[in-house]
Amino acid sequence: MRVDIGGGVRLFVDIDGLGLVPEGPTMVERPTVLFLHGGPGLDHSLYKASTLLSLTDVAQLVFYDHRGQGRSDIGSSPDWTLDIWADDVVRLCDALGIDRPIVYGASFGGMVAQRYIARHPEHPAKVVLACTSARLDVDTIAEAFEKVGGAEAASVARRFWENDLEAFGDYIEICMPLYSVAPPDPEVMGRMVMNIDVLQHFQNGEQHTMDLRAGLASARCPVLVLGGGLDPVTPLRTNEEVAASLPSELMRFEHFGDLSHREVGGNAGTDLVRAFITG
Repeated sequence: MRVDIGGGVRLFVDIDGLGLVPEGPTMVERPTVLFLHGGPGLDHSLYKASTLLSLTDVAQLVFYDHRGQGRSDIGSSPDWTLDIWADDVVRLCDALGIDRPIVYGASFGGMVAQRYIARHPEHPAKVVLACTSARLDVDTIAEAFEKVGGAEAASVARRFWENDLEAFGDYIEICMPLYSVAPPDPEVMGRMVMNIDVLQHFQNGEQHTMDLRAGLASARCPVLVLGGGLDPVTPLRTNEEVAASLPSELMRFEHFGDLSHREVGGNAGTDLVRAFITG
């Protein structure tokens, strides 16, 4: 379904799981987990290929596509910013009547979640930041790609993240398979809806200037940070930066030494997220 969040913009939303569960003579309310997908320019479909769907035993799950992406309304390119995407989290919750969500942001979705923490610190009940970074560190990314894919992968990654859009095809072919320890599933990749205009817009501008570290100090709720030791696109060093920028009493950092981007963001962290939701 598409939900009007105001300003003539509708976001594509899909909901899985019960929000109210019968328990004896009463109805018990479960928490709502709102999933912010990666990209930019992709959609929420990767979440539906993961074990995160099993969280319906403890929560209602809400998936949506960011404005300009997936099946949501395109809107206008000046609104493709972290501030607007972060505020859309609140707008969507208002439209759906969600109070105190648990927000799960992976990769680019984690960047949106970080800006959301800074702009709306009292809004979430909890936040999960999976395989994400607070700023673009091309040297660290290139080093990580060399570790998992050799010199060619490092060279292509450096060109792409330094905004050589002619490297996009090589990046998809050589670097994106390295996001996963296991070979990527072509059916999963084929299901994604991509808007390359959003990717180019973000890469040409805000990606190179953003630094989300200061805003993370505004956190007022528990935050779980997840990362993988073989993640080349948001490497360990960038995960540590995110964790170190949060209030220490609210932050929990879990790092998987033998897993990469998709395993942590989709599958390996599910049990930890379940415990975080219920704990």
